[in-house]
Amino acid sequence: MSDVEYLIFDVEAVGDGDLIQRVRYPDEELLPRDAVERYSADLLEQTGRDVIPPTFVVPVSVAVAKVSARFQLLDLTVLDAPLFRPEQITRKFWQGWEHYDRPTFVTFNGRGYDMPVLELGAFRHGISLPAWFNVESRSFEQARNRYNIDRHIDLQDLFSNFSAMRVNGGLNLVSNLIDKPGKSGIDGSQVQDLYFDGYAERINDYCRCDVLDTYFVFLRTRVLIGRLSLNDEEALVAEAREMLESQAADHPAYAHYLEFWDRRLGQAERRQAATEEVESAVDQAAAVTEAESENA
Repeated sequence: MSDVEYLIFDVEAVGDGDLIQRVRYPDEELLPRDAVERYSADLLEQTGRDVIPPTFVVPVSVAVAKVSARFQLLDLTVLDAPLFRPEQITRKFWQGWEHYDRPTFVTFNGRGYDMPVLELGAFRHGISLPAWFNVESRSFEQARNRYNIDRHIDLQDLFSNFSAMRVNGGLNLVSNLIDKPGKSGIDGSQVQDLYFDGYAERINDYCRCDVLDTYFVFLRTRVLIGRLSLNDEEALVAEAREMLESQAADHPAYAHYLEFWDRRLGQAERRQAATEEVESAVDQAAAVTEAESENA
């Protein structure tokens, strides 16, 4: 039996220029990069955003954290390094899920983006996934049922109460709420150009950092729902930090993450000091007022 209870993952994807050309611009002879840039420009003009939908992308990075039933971070890896081939990334992702006895997926907005990218990849490459696409099971037992948290915990669904409200700020916001790095350099809007320019390794470093943020947010949500105490969470965070520090020399992404984590902690300390100063001033003012009242 596998020790891995959860797979926390994040996907970074780029526009599939060949597919975009065939579907969106079939009567025009466009090179893949030109098709992607054309589609992005069209989306920006039409919607105000140039984000290519998951139906027109391929994965170029999938970072996966293996987490135990005790919520301990066991490992964090990126798939198909250093080649980062979309088909192999997709195959290794689903093979890993089966290999570790189908752990629960944990994502942030995975239902809206990450999972569709990998599901369409499985469709494209002929990967059979009857345990995931168990559509003949009862509705609440189907792996893809949005309320089946035994199969997939989408943390955005938790915060939004299944889209009852919009989580403005996303993963970056909730990471900052608990003094974790959040966005700290690269963001999703830069991935396409980085890929065109040959920086797949940097994309995968960024993906690792997003998974770390997701892991720490996941831990705090376990406190929220009563699965962990705050002391338990602090111990797990300290353990994970030790792991990152021990591997930072081999993984620049971890050194970068730790640097920004320390910045967030410094900011938190300054906020706490300022709060204590204000509280002290309020207490002093109240004491003066009370003394004056007694002397009146």
